[in-house]
Amino acid sequence: MTVKRRPGRRPGSVDTRGEILAAARTVFAEKGFDKATVRGIARQAQVDPALVHHYFDTKEGMFAQAMHLPINPEEVVPAILEGPREEVGERMVRLLLKLTSEDSARQPVIALLRSAMTNEAALVMLREFMTNAVLFRVADGLGVPHLRIEAAFAQMFGLVMARYVLQLEPLASADDEELVELVAPTIQRYLTG
Repeated sequence: MTVKRRPGRRPGSVDTRGEILAAARTVFAEKGFDKATVRGIARQAQVDPALVHHYFDTKEGMFAQAMHLPINPEEVVPAILEGPREEVGERMVRLLLKLTSEDSARQPVIALLRSAMTNEAALVMLREFMTNAVLFRVADGLGVPHLRIEAAFAQMFGLVMARYVLQLEPLASADDEELVELVAPTIQRYLTG
């Protein structure tokens, strides 16, 4: 007689959420962000896909948590899109500076950026996540070409690299408000012409 495994949580005091995150890291690393599926992650973690959805609303949110990123597209995209269109550049720069201001939030981002520069799998994963989960959703929400949002992202990527990786002075120790005043108009131009 075959005993059918019940879906959902396994018996015992297993850290199911932790095992799902570990499985997600493995699947994202093997397949990249785009080709990873909730079903594939559930299969790797040996849980029912519904349980994955119980712990994580979306694949994007699960990716952010699995990679220890301080960015959840389900929160970030609406935060960028909500508000006056003429202030979207400022909102983007303020959000970037907020997300990278604390060491604990910045370290995983810098680690992933450094990995992406030397590891093809990390590069593909980061590129797919940033373009499909964040950038293209913002561009589509604003009704601008994808090239414009990628140019804005390149500007902000350069800001993060120069400030936190190269630690160029006086940029590295500049006041956030001064950086918003300096960079936001350029980002705004990319997005509104």
